[in-house]
Amino acid sequence: MPVSRVGIVGSGIMGSGIAETAAVNGHEVVLRSRAQQTADAMIAAMEKSLARRVDKGTLSPEDRESALSRVTATTDLTLFADVDLVIESVVEDLSVKKHVFSELDHICGETTILATNTSTLPVIEMAMETGRPERVCGVHFFNPVAVMTLVELVRPLTASDETMAAVRSFAEECGKTPVEVQDRAGFIVNALLFPYLNNAVRLLDQGVASMEDIDIAMKGGCGFPMGPFALLDLVGLDTSLAILDALYDECRDPNYAAVPLLRRMVCAEKLGRKSGAGFYDYRKS
Repeated sequence: MPVSRVGIVGSGIMGSGIAETAAVNGHEVVLRSRAQQTADAMIAAMEKSLARRVDKGTLSPEDRESALSRVTATTDLTLFADVDLVIESVVEDLSVKKHVFSELDHICGETTILATNTSTLPVIEMAMETGRPERVCGVHFFNPVAVMTLVELVRPLTASDETMAAVRSFAEECGKTPVEVQDRAGFIVNALLFPYLNNAVRLLDQGVASMEDIDIAMKGGCGFPMGPFALLDLVGLDTSLAILDALYDECRDPNYAAVPLLRRMVCAEKLGRKSGAGFYDYRKS
C-alpha cells in the first residue's frame, strides 16, 4: 500500500506543516481548507517557510519550487477521491472529527487510509464512523513539524497490519522517526508530558516559586530546551486544557485533573502565544 498522494484536512499550523513536510519529501499533496482565502494563505505561508529553509541552506531553490508544485490548495473535499492517505488535522473536538471521517468515508476510494493527527482523542471512535475501520489510524506529528522528528502511529483495535505498515513507511519517507502506540488517551508523549505541565501550574498556584524560576529550574536542572510555562504558551493553554480533560475523562487519575488556575486563564482568553498573552506577555510594548 504505497503512499504517493496525500490529502490534508485542516488549515492550521499542523495541517500546513504536515503538508510542507510531505511535499518536500516527494509526495503530491491536496490541502483542504473551508475557505479559499485561508487555503491561499496557507500556500503563502508555505512559500515563506520554504524560502527560509533556502536562506538557511537546508533546501535548494530547485527543491523549493518542486515542493510547491506538488501542493494543491482547495476548499473541495471531493478532490480527495483518489488520494492514498488522508490526514485529518482539524480542531481537537471529537464530534467535529467524527463528522469529518464520515464525510471522508463517502468521498475517498475504498483503499484510502484515513488518519487523524489528534494528540489525545480516541481514534477508535473516528474509525467506527466509517465503513473501513481497518484502514483508520492515528498519525500524530509534533509542532513544529519541519523540526520535530517524532511521529506517533496510533493503532486502534480495528487497524490492520497493512495500514500500520503503510503509515510507517510514509512517516519514514518524510524523514521522521515513527513509534507505534496503542489507542490510549495521550498516547506516549502527552500522557507523560501533561501531568508534568499541570504540576508546574500547581507549584505556581501554591506559591512554591515564580513561573520564571520554575522555567529556569527545569531548563538548568533537567536540560529541557524550554521551561513548562514557556511550553504551555507555545502549545496553547486551551489545547493543553483540552488534553488534560481528555486524559482525566479516560483515566480518572487525579494527576490529570487540570489545576483551576489553568482553566481560569483559558476562560480569560489568555491562551499563550496565539492570543498574545498567556503565562508570559507576547504583545509588543
